Amino acid sequence: MTTTADSNESFVADPDELAAMTSSRPVGHGPVRAYDWIGSHTAQRASKEAIRDLGTNRSFTYGELDRRIDAMAAHLASLGIGRGDRVAVLAHNGVEFFDIQFACARTGAICVLLNWRLTVTELEYILGDSSPMLLVHDVEFADSAAQLQTLCSIGSLLEIDGGSASSEYEKAIAAYDGSPVERVVLTHDDVITIMYTSGTTGLPKGAMITHGMNFWNAVNLGIPGGIGLDTVHLNVLPLFHTGGLNCYSNPVLHAGGTVVILKTFDPGETLRVLGDPAQGITHFFAVPAPYQFMMQHPDFEDTDLSRLRIAGVGGAPCALAIMEGWTEKGVLLAQGFGMTETSPAAIFLDTGEALRKIGSTGKPLLHTEYRIVNELGEDCGPDEIGELWVAGPNITPGYWNRPDATASAFEGRWLKTGDAAQEDDEGFIYIVDRWKDMYISGGENVYPAEIENVLYQLPQVAEAAIIGVPNDKWGEVGLAVIALKPDAELDRKTVVEHCVTRLAKFKVPNDIAIVDELPRNATGKVLKRELRTQFVAADAPKIS
Repeated sequence: MTTTADSNESFVADPDELAAMTSSRPVGHGPVRAYDWIGSHTAQRASKEAIRDLGTNRSFTYGELDRRIDAMAAHLASLGIGRGDRVAVLAHNGVEFFDIQFACARTGAICVLLNWRLTVTELEYILGDSSPMLLVHDVEFADSAAQLQTLCSIGSLLEIDGGSASSEYEKAIAAYDGSPVERVVLTHDDVITIMYTSGTTGLPKGAMITHGMNFWNAVNLGIPGGIGLDTVHLNVLPLFHTGGLNCYSNPVLHAGGTVVILKTFDPGETLRVLGDPAQGITHFFAVPAPYQFMMQHPDFEDTDLSRLRIAGVGGAPCALAIMEGWTEKGVLLAQGFGMTETSPAAIFLDTGEALRKIGSTGKPLLHTEYRIVNELGEDCGPDEIGELWVAGPNITPGYWNRPDATASAFEGRWLKTGDAAQEDDEGFIYIVDRWKDMYISGGENVYPAEIENVLYQLPQVAEAAIIGVPNDKWGEVGLAVIALKPDAELDRKTVVEHCVTRLAKFKVPNDIAIVDELPRNATGKVLKRELRTQFVAADAPKIS
């Protein structure tokens, strides 16, 4: 799938013009009309529970959610927000994310989801790039929102206050008189969300998420994930991230199931909810870090997880120690691969193969294609490492305001993921690591995820990450950055002795650094760029 620079620039200059242009863009499925998921379920099952918001102890049926969406759509219209206009959200997890997402779907507006961990300076860039007319924010971010309104010339603010009836947000919902809300006819090619990438290689890029991407993701995940009317999914990942919104929250609402929301992730509270028969959780998804933290929690051993049908993991390579720990608990983690730009689901490992193919992310989903290519763009053979490319109707049309980034991300219709991968002789795909995390030691490519798996076998290790650091003799060598379990001790000699019997010599870490904890983003991914800044910069402390 490709997007020309001219078409992307037209999008920035005139959203209505882009809507007309993208409706005929060759994306493989044509200008298919986008339909109203919540409205349809309301017509069929209005009294069925749609959202259970544990952060505010509120529950909403599909009928109640439908009315909240109409109320928010009416509020947007009252502010002059319509097709192509942006609405930004700076908030912790709550029903409001779904109010706004589906209200934007009814009005043709586009929601911009913001990482609440970012500084005002970082958010200023994103909001300056996306130019929203409204910023919806939690009360705890009121000071930041006020600054951003001035810095970015945002027309209106709307404050959320934990579901309080006296909050600006709930007053806007309550003010709705039930009058019909004019609904814009949209297609699968219209943009519904802009999600900004983490900016590991520069300024963040706003990946455009279309209605079609959300639909094909619901189909791609829903079938192998067994998502249906009886699904009860617990979401703990931030809803500003594709893993929270689309694995599996949106697919569950597409299928008419129930989404249970925790405001933020806490290992003990998450275990309590997963094990509570009254909650009835059948589906769960997280990146590896939450699984690791729950596995290390004292309540893990006694928590009954027998009701879980699917426990999905993705977003980063999952250490084998984590996979094995949950398997011993009787829970087979369903591995998958995806990224913001792929909706996110692209590859999925069926739970029936989880033990036989432990470590694999599986095979491409029903409506996704893939290639693994070498540096010449040629297809790799079995067990050869190359870059994973994907294509299909679930792939982004490009980046907001960034025709340059869009052009560099695609090779024809293929999205270049930036992930190093290989497949075995049965066609099962393994994500080796990020290309950018690979380093070269003595002419040999080294993929940190492989070494991290070995480090997690040490009983003293709570967290581990490998980065390449400069070395006069070998070019680069590995530095193991390790956080220890309480009261544990570990030295370089122990690490090296453990690794030399399990890894080729050039992969063995040259040094170790002990830290209190690894830096992570809001979804739990290790921020290796921060580790490089800390340990590779010219003025970084020496490691002994």
